[in-house]
Amino acid sequence: MIRKLGIVSKPGREDIPELLSQVLPWLESRGVLYACDRVTAGYLGRKDGFERSQLDEDFDLMLVLGGDGTLLSVARGVGVRETPLLAVNLGGLGFMMTTGPEEIFTALEKVIAGDYRVQRRMVLSARVRRQGELVASHHALNDVVVNKAAIARLLHLEVFIDEEFMCGYRADGLILSTPTGSTAYSLAAGGPVISPAVASVCVTPICPHTLSNRPVVVPDSAKIEIIFAGGDDSTFLTVDGQVGVNLRIDDRIEVSRAAHAVRVVQPDKLGFFDVLRAKMQWGGR
Repeated sequence: MIRKLGIVSKPGREDIPELLSQVLPWLESRGVLYACDRVTAGYLGRKDGFERSQLDEDFDLMLVLGGDGTLLSVARGVGVRETPLLAVNLGGLGFMMTTGPEEIFTALEKVIAGDYRVQRRMVLSARVRRQGELVASHHALNDVVVNKAAIARLLHLEVFIDEEFMCGYRADGLILSTPTGSTAYSLAAGGPVISPAVASVCVTPICPHTLSNRPVVVPDSAKIEIIFAGGDDSTFLTVDGQVGVNLRIDDRIEVSRAAHAVRVVQPDKLGFFDVLRAKMQWGGR
C-alpha cells in the first residue's frame, strides 16, 4: 500500500511545474502523503526538500520525473532500501522509463490499487583499492567504466575473472555493464543487447588496439578485478556516467554483483522487446 511517496525531478524543465500542479492535488485527494527533493521543492517556490543522493526518509514509492539520468541518480540514492521507482519520461530516449506524462495518473491509480509489477534490476558494486587501501566504493545500475581523457594515451588494463587472468587490454577504456546498461554505453561500443532476465555482466572494450578483443559476457556471480597497469593521470573510473574517481597506476578495481537490486515499477504489461522496438525503432512484423 502506498502511504508516502517521494518525488524527484530533473532540473531545468519548464514543463514540470505544470505537471506538479496537477499531480500534487491528485495525490492529496487520495490521501497519499508526499515529500519532494530539493529540485522539486524549487519548482514549487520552496527552499526545503530532501537530498536525492542520500535518502533519509522511508518512502513506499519514488516518483521520478525526468529521464534515464534522473532515474540513475535516484537509484543510487535509494540504495539498499530498494524503494520501488515509478519513472515518468519527460523527453529523450528514456529507455528505462516506464510511463509518460500523459499516462501518469493512470499509472499512479494502478500503483495505489496494487495493480502493477516490479522488475528487479541487478546492481554492480565497484570498489577501488590503492596500495591495499579502499579509496572509493560506489554502486551502478548501468555500468562501471574505466576510460581516459580525449588526449591521453592508450590504457593498459589487466582483467581477472574469479582470480583467473582473462586478458590484457590496450584500449581507450573498458565498460562493465549490467543487462540494464547493455543498451547504453556498452551498446554504442559494440556490445550486445542483453535481456534483463539474463543474470550476467558484459565486459566491453572501448576502441581496443587489438581488433580480436571482443565483448565478453560473464555470469553475474563473477568477481571481476581490473588492474590499471598503464596510462596517465587523466584516467577515471566512472559510475553510471555520473560519479568519477581519478585513478593511479596499479590501482585495483573490484566489481561484483551488489547484494541489493533496483526495483522498477511496471504499471503496464510492456515487454522488454516491446521497449526495444519502440525506443530503438527495431523492425516490426
